[in-house]
This record gives sequence, C-alpha cells and structure tokens, in this order.
Amino acid sequence: MQALQAGWDFFQNEVLGMKWLSRLIGSAVEACGLDPTGKVGGSVQFFFYDVIKIMVLLGVLILIISYIQSYFPPERTKKILGRFHGMFANCLAALLGTVTPFCSCSSIPLFIGFTSAGLPLGVTFSFLISSPMVDLGSLVLLMSIFGWKVAVVYVVLGLVIAVVGGTLIEKLHLEEQVEEFIRNGRTIDVPQEELHFKDRMQYAWEQVVSVAKKVAPYVLIGVGIGAFIHNWIPEEFIVKVLGTGNPFGVIIATIAGVPMYADIFGTIPIAEALLAKGAQLGVVLSFMMGVTTLSLPSMVMLRKAVKPKLLGIFAAICTVGIIIVGYFFNAIQYLLI
Repeated sequence: MQALQAGWDFFQNEVLGMKWLSRLIGSAVEACGLDPTGKVGGSVQFFFYDVIKIMVLLGVLILIISYIQSYFPPERTKKILGRFHGMFANCLAALLGTVTPFCSCSSIPLFIGFTSAGLPLGVTFSFLISSPMVDLGSLVLLMSIFGWKVAVVYVVLGLVIAVVGGTLIEKLHLEEQVEEFIRNGRTIDVPQEELHFKDRMQYAWEQVVSVAKKVAPYVLIGVGIGAFIHNWIPEEFIVKVLGTGNPFGVIIATIAGVPMYADIFGTIPIAEALLAKGAQLGVVLSFMMGVTTLSLPSMVMLRKAVKPKLLGIFAAICTVGIIIVGYFFNAIQYLLI
C-alpha cells in the first residue's frame, strides 16, 4: 500500500505537477543572481514554471482529446444525441461536452448547429454549459495543481450544473426564445469519410497547434496575474477579501469572473495563486467557473442566437449553480486539501 501511495505521489508531483521543472527553473533563477524566495525572483520562477508546465500538459492533452474527438464529428454527435430523450439525453450531452477542449465562444457555434438540427433545447444547453467548464483537459490540469480529489469533485459538480441547468431549461419550454433563423434552419447531413490512424493524428496535431495559438495569450496573461498575486499582494489582504473572513467571497468571485474572457487554462494559474495566499477553495473555483461559463464576450455571442429572456434564465441558472457549488467546496475544503 505504501508503494502504491509513493508511486501515486511521484506521478502527482513529478509527472503532472512537474516539480522537477520548478526546481530546475529555481536553480536557473539563482544562477542569474535572483533569489527565488524574493518577490522578483519568485515572480520570474512562477511565471516560467507555470507557462511551460501548462503549455506542455495542454499540448499532450489536446493531442489525446482531439484524437478521441475525431470519432465524434458534429454530424455523428447530433445523431447520437438525437436517439435519446429526457435526463439521460442531458447527461449524455454534458459528457460529450467534456471531449471538446474549447472555450464557451467556440462551443456556441456547435450549440447553434445542434439546435438547428432539432435537438431538444435543454440537451443543447447541457452541452453548452459543460463544454467550457469541465473538459478532460481541465481535469488533468486541476489534478496537477489541486490534487485528484479537488479535480474529480470539480468535474462531477460541473456536470451536475450542466445536467440540472439543461433540464430546467427544457421544463420551462423556452423554444420560442431561440432566434427564428436558428429554429427554422436546416442542416444537411454530409457523408463522413472514414478516417485512418494517420488522418486522426494529423487532425489531432492540427488541433494542438490551433488551440495552442488561441490559448497562449490567455495563459501568459493568467500566469502573469498569478505571479503578481503570489509574490506581491499581501496574504492578509487575500484572506480578508476572499478567505474565511468574508462570507460573500464566493459571490464576489463569481461576479468578478463575468467581465473577463479566458478559458480554464488561463484561469488556473490565478486560482492557484489565490489559494496559496489564503483564499478559500470554493472562492477560487467559483471564479474559474464564472470566467469560463459566464464571460461577457460569450454572453454577447450567445445573444445573437437566443432572445434576452432565455439568455437571462441561462445566466441565472449558471450563476446560482456556481455559487451553490462554491459554498459546497468551502464546506468540504478540509476533506480535499
């Protein structure tokens, strides 16, 4: 049993967490005459370590996920989802959202395509909620920083929000709140070519390059903010605003995430720095969920597809769900980390 625990700890810390890279960069910072424990040296170490770690893990994950995704093109996904009804269809849509390594703005065109194809509105919204919030890439990256317990609970609760949110929207019968050009749209089934291993690998590599180009600016900005928080903002301030001393920390964090636009890979370094400075776990995870699901740019894009009433109900359901999940994480934080 001890050998298994030691093996898992090594995998967690040295493979996923890449602690060896942190030590290597720390030595390089010292060689440059900077103190890794100081503000400037610590910021440099944090920045280069997190950027390299996230981009390396991201590349590997997108390659694997995109290879899996090559078996589920939009046309096939529509057919699969169209065979099921009720909450099971919502669950399946939420699960399919986990193999789409996209931000919410990239998921919206798929949402429009699914809705035009005649899939139930609640099913398509379950997909729309889960796709940016809980993809498989986020599971591994969260595991590398917060540990497997936090990562698994985060993904499970994200899927619960997606299923419950989609089911509520379905029960409210809001089909008339979808813009007419989508409701009256028609999709044409295009025969899919049978892809071979080489074709799938080429597609996966193209996705790696494409996603890396889109994500890199947000990772750089996110890690830069994280480095600033980690090394320059006093711990007492973070604890006071986002720690146990503020019962409204989850609400503040959720609302603060709305004006921002980033995917989960850009928010993780900020969450990592906030948690290290004393912010509660539920607060930082609510912030991540708020940014990835409710960002203002994605709301603007979604408004082109749905009417204000449905948009408001969608935002309200997600906001309430995220806040509930945030307080739940705060309550069980002692069990997870």
